[in-house]
Amino acid sequence: MTFENRPVERLLSRRDVLRYLGATGAAWLMAGSLDPRRVAASTLGLSCVVRPEQMEGPYFVDERLNRSDIRSDPTDGRVKPGTPLALTLLISRLNAGDCQPLAGAQVDIWHCDAQGLYSDVQDPGFNTIGQKFLRGYQNTNERGEVRFVTVYPGWYPGRTVHIHVKIRTTPVAKRNFEFASQLYFDDGLTDRVHTAHPYAANGPRTARNQHDWIFRRGGDRLMLVPTTVADGYAASFAIGLQLP
Repeated sequence: MTFENRPVERLLSRRDVLRYLGATGAAWLMAGSLDPRRVAASTLGLSCVVRPEQMEGPYFVDERLNRSDIRSDPTDGRVKPGTPLALTLLISRLNAGDCQPLAGAQVDIWHCDAQGLYSDVQDPGFNTIGQKFLRGYQNTNERGEVRFVTVYPGWYPGRTVHIHVKIRTTPVAKRNFEFASQLYFDDGLTDRVHTAHPYAANGPRTARNQHDWIFRRGGDRLMLVPTTVADGYAASFAIGLQLP
């Protein structure tokens, strides 16, 4: 039996999320703030789930933007509009059946804005060179956690809605380790979010999860399950890495 088939995954219920946030986190929800610095420490047990690796894609730029809130463009301070999303990633190390939090790993996330544009790239349909919105990285703490504040992604032709994630570790067994994948959303939730401003201006999307060839290669095991909070959504996701 492989790690991928072991029944170790569990979805976070609303009760789990509230317990994860703790008393301070509950106040944070009621206050409507998505600042992860105000969230209490996690009390959830470690969940080791090996996830499918997927292609990094053409729009990764190693900006080295060490920040938790990735909504703004640091070149001019403008914040990208959209439905706020607080995202916590829980990174663990699996070795010979043992599961431990992975501290000190660099975790990058990046995704398109509400109009389907990535920052700091040139594409046949757009040129955002020099802009740095919706990109950033954090280093995992002693619990293997990183927290980001971003916005719910938009869409562009040929792809379903997704967030890219890349994990880089310090040298393990005399070599660096990299893991790249993509995180997805339920189509029904995306339909609801995308009816509102500023997403509606981009029109109805042309690809859903099952129409996306990348999603079909393991995307069902890379699904975020966001919980509604005061001014947006919050989601947690566990990723286990098989490391020596």
